[in-house]
Amino acid sequence: MSLRRLVVTAAGLATVLLAAGAAHAFPVNGAADTGIQRLYGYQVRPGHPSRLPRGARLDLEQIHLRMLEHPDMTLPAVDPTFSEQITKLLGDYVDDYSVAVLDLSDPDHPAYGEVNPNVHRTPGSVGKIVVALALFQALADAHPNDLDARRRVLHDAQVTADAFIYHDHHKVPFWQPDSEQLRRRPLVIGDTANLWTYLDWMLSASSNAAATTVIQQAMLLAHFGARYPLPQAEEEDFFVRTPRRELSALLERTLQSPVTRNGLNLADLRQGGFFTLGGKRRVPGTNSTCTARELVRYLLRLEQGRLVDAFSSLEIKRLLYMTERRIRYASSPALNDAAVYFKSGSYYRCKPEEGFRCRKYRGNRQNLMNSVAIVEWPAGKPKLFYLVAVTSNVLRKNSAVEHQTLATRLQRLIEARHSEPAGSAR
Repeated sequence: MSLRRLVVTAAGLATVLLAAGAAHAFPVNGAADTGIQRLYGYQVRPGHPSRLPRGARLDLEQIHLRMLEHPDMTLPAVDPTFSEQITKLLGDYVDDYSVAVLDLSDPDHPAYGEVNPNVHRTPGSVGKIVVALALFQALADAHPNDLDARRRVLHDAQVTADAFIYHDHHKVPFWQPDSEQLRRRPLVIGDTANLWTYLDWMLSASSNAAATTVIQQAMLLAHFGARYPLPQAEEEDFFVRTPRRELSALLERTLQSPVTRNGLNLADLRQGGFFTLGGKRRVPGTNSTCTARELVRYLLRLEQGRLVDAFSSLEIKRLLYMTERRIRYASSPALNDAAVYFKSGSYYRCKPEEGFRCRKYRGNRQNLMNSVAIVEWPAGKPKLFYLVAVTSNVLRKNSAVEHQTLATRLQRLIEARHSEPAGSAR
């Protein structure tokens, strides 16, 4: 992934801010339905699907919400044996991890294990799943009984980046039909694409500029309702003329009300504001936080179709589907045959230390890495189906590799939990 890095040196302290960057989501055959730019490019790039991991080749029609028949399920009581098994996977670093795993391979007999599940950490780019929820909630409020209207808004609304996006170095893919090339560069002021594309840029390329723009659009939807989309000049006038205090109240309502309305705990899962300095300066927000347990509850309600409604939940799940190079937790070779629906985020800080070199994902003062994943193994006809949330702060270790290793260990653990006893009939 491309990275947004801010280095500040003060009193001998280096601080590095990271947000996840270049894995891509949404099924490759979704171009016509969504108008997502990069998908057009994938359709004409010879051999692109064959280069994907086997688990990343599902079509739109093969992605389903798997817990619709269990709408009343909540997190089961903690399984102490399962939790102890997860604890052993973490070795000497158990105190630096928070892990929650919900095994739904047998949905009539779910198993839930957790380790340090209520530790609060900054979500980083994982908070973009809350932004997606906010956008789809505002869209549903504007068109509560008209799915076609919602689809039209997502497909037809043209969104233009403005000064709110300053500044972000994440690269996003642009399809250039004349040269039949996919080129990647950071968003700049004036870049225009439909709302679907901005959602994809936010969740696939993890662009902070795109996330900020999606928050803007969610605020406009929440305020103007069915009048959205507005002419660009009217959008700009709204943000210029509305007092900052009113904009902050609208931002808070847009991002936080959907969390509580959809049965989640705002104290344990909150995206407080914009992802760019330009956005934060124009509309102040609040702090952001997450816990592993609440992130798994988000994933469960997604699979139940209870994030806004079944339409919204399914579209968010499709947006999280990995369809290019997998990274961090999702990059585990053990998941090559699995469909993985994934988001991650990171944040690290470094301080001077003799013999230590500060590098990405290896902070020695702070080294946060967060991952959420829905795993269906094998893709298409899964025998194993589980939800995972991991947050960690393992200093000096490459946290991307650590999450990849944990993903392998968890996959093997889930496999072992469902393996047939030796000598059983097949």
